[in-house]
Amino acid sequence: MEEDVRTIRQMCAEFGVTPRTLRFYETKELLFPRRDGQHRLYARRDQARLKLILRGKRFGFSLEEIRQLLNMYDRDDSELLQLRKTYEIACARLADMERQRDELTEAILDLKQELAWGEAILQNADRPKAAE
Repeated sequence: MEEDVRTIRQMCAEFGVTPRTLRFYETKELLFPRRDGQHRLYARRDQARLKLILRGKRFGFSLEEIRQLLNMYDRDDSELLQLRKTYEIACARLADMERQRDELTEAILDLKQELAWGEAILQNADRPKAAE
């Protein structure tokens, strides 16, 4: 076996994914392992693609966006087209993440205010009533 070829087990160990994940990426045409009987063998190209897939997923890119970026790389060896498209998608994703963060920050503040209100009501309810 070539030194740069990995089995599915080795890929799982190296990248922290499950065999099911690798097979899923294969069905989505993101990875193209070579077959040796029932065994899948992943070349350096597949290893590099998986690294990019996982990075894209961590940044919140959809599998379709990742596929398009990977396909651009296959067609254009200069990488400039891929870099431009990746930059464009990454800028849009960052804007989405910042919007989500702002919405979450606002929801947290609202919830804290509601909890403070509820805590004050409960504390008043727990106080013994003064003799009238």
